[in-house]
Amino acid sequence: MERYRTHLMLCAGTGCVSNKSFKIKEALEEEINKRGLQDEILVVMTGCNGFCAVGPLMVVQPDGIFYQNLTVDDIPYLVEEHFLKGRPVPKLMYFPHEEKEVIPRMADIGFFARQTLIALRNRGLIDPERIEEYIARDGYRALAKALTSMTPEEIIRIIKDSGLRGRGGAGFPTGRKWESRRRQKGEPKYVVCNADEGDPGAFMDRSIVESDPHSVIEGMIIGAYAIGANEGYVYIRNEYPLAVKRLKVALGQAREYGLLGENIFDLGFNFDIKIKRGAGAFVCGETTALVASIEGKPPEPRQRPPRTTLWGKPVVINNVETWATVPVIISRGADWFASIGTEKSKGTKVFSLVGKINNTGLVEVPMGITLREIIYDIGGGIPNGKKFKAVQTGGPSGGCIPADLMDLAVDYERLTEAGSMMGSGGMIVLDEDTCIVDVAKYFLKFTNDESCGRCTSCREGSEALLEVLDRICNGEGEEGDIVFLEELGEAIKDASLCGLGQSLPNPVLSTVRYFKEEYEAHIKYKKCPALVCKGLISYYIDPSKCQACLICLRNCPAEAITGGKNQLHVIDQSKCTKCGICLDVCPTRFGAVTRLSGEPVPAPPPPEERVLVRAKLSKEKGEIA
Repeated sequence: MERYRTHLMLCAGTGCVSNKSFKIKEALEEEINKRGLQDEILVVMTGCNGFCAVGPLMVVQPDGIFYQNLTVDDIPYLVEEHFLKGRPVPKLMYFPHEEKEVIPRMADIGFFARQTLIALRNRGLIDPERIEEYIARDGYRALAKALTSMTPEEIIRIIKDSGLRGRGGAGFPTGRKWESRRRQKGEPKYVVCNADEGDPGAFMDRSIVESDPHSVIEGMIIGAYAIGANEGYVYIRNEYPLAVKRLKVALGQAREYGLLGENIFDLGFNFDIKIKRGAGAFVCGETTALVASIEGKPPEPRQRPPRTTLWGKPVVINNVETWATVPVIISRGADWFASIGTEKSKGTKVFSLVGKINNTGLVEVPMGITLREIIYDIGGGIPNGKKFKAVQTGGPSGGCIPADLMDLAVDYERLTEAGSMMGSGGMIVLDEDTCIVDVAKYFLKFTNDESCGRCTSCREGSEALLEVLDRICNGEGEEGDIVFLEELGEAIKDASLCGLGQSLPNPVLSTVRYFKEEYEAHIKYKKCPALVCKGLISYYIDPSKCQACLICLRNCPAEAITGGKNQLHVIDQSKCTKCGICLDVCPTRFGAVTRLSGEPVPAPPPPEERVLVRAKLSKEKGEIA
């Protein structure tokens, strides 16, 4: 095998690919060849590195030098300076938001330093389309151990003792699920990987499948052996083309190496995996709907039996992160895994950290870490000096946790007690400019659209909740609306058939619980404190600041602004569509356009008083041309 002095680990996750990381690879190889360094430097396309906020990114190994926000135009200078002259390039390195000096090495960046990697153990370290690189990182060693030196009962006992709970949201103990399916009568048995990730802002499962598909496959094979299954399915969204492509490649390689198919390891164990593509319905992430979809039926939830079956036969369904964690538990033991996390929530959890936060990306942290540590130590805090307001966890069926609970420990129990949930791992950070009522409406709109409509409580209840939220945001809220939202929300939770309906009201109930005063401001005072809800805001041009520059007038798409050269501008409120373009284009030095909420719009000056007197401005300060 060829040996290279330097490996350039270039991220090829979806985010970086969309920012032309494959073009960057071509540019790197061209420059490396041009300078005669092709025998010393190898460019490796890895899976998602996790730090999506600064992609495309590249880590230079073995030194761990971290480069971010790369472009094709950066490459000639980078290769010349770093790889030919031995001078790393600071301007392409990570620059923390709160500090003045760059951090050259990946290990010293807070985003990476505070994480604990289990499911993401191979993040940024291997080419996901090369099984040899997975094997070089101890891949399939756990499978060999499980099949050659352990009984199915021993495997299940280790998973039970580890305390691993399903990472798809419900948090059911994985070992107990496996044990019940092994004992369940019926042949054949199945294992299924639920990769139908539909939460807004979530990309945990997609990233794992893209970056380390063999970890998922290995976990599924171990699970199949444990319960006595011979067939498996990966149910994955069709909107994940890169993940599907890499999964297909990995399955083909596993079959070629004798890790899937007939007589695995010459032990008489037969098992193979098929890919089932979902059409993008959010409800398909629910177990019974997913099973119906695999069976070729309409993907509607059903009354859940004591044990879910596939074609009437026993099946184990776990999500991507759960399967990817299994090989590490088998390799390192139950006690090791159980030593991480809290008493009832063991191990680590992968989150997609997005929203109003400096460092967006994919993070894996030990259970029990606080929200403050995730948001500030890993996420780098809130941009633009804004205040942290809340964090929404658990996807559209989760809830909003306010700033005064920032020291809440993140585990299944604490999040549920706070009115939210772990979910599959979405974490959306909200700042002071976010309207909480609007956030609740956004998630209700999503779940209302995605409801399969089978049960009345979910179908009609979500419509009713959304109708009230729409009225509140449009300035038409009425006394009693808050009580109605609470009572209807609880009724939907109690009466709905599946997990989607049972958790659908969470965004409303949690925001009413913690931000009732914001709802009251919308209803009683017709005021949106965050100045977001169009029905409760107006745009106004302050005549004492207007310089008649014509900029807002020319850019107004509704032609709602009147005025002219040397004539003060005025917004016709009857024509204004509240698009906000006038505020965006008004020069900062003037600051003439403002948003109002909860107060009447001042009457404009009469036409005869709209002539601008420019003498009020100081020519010495350069305020006028």
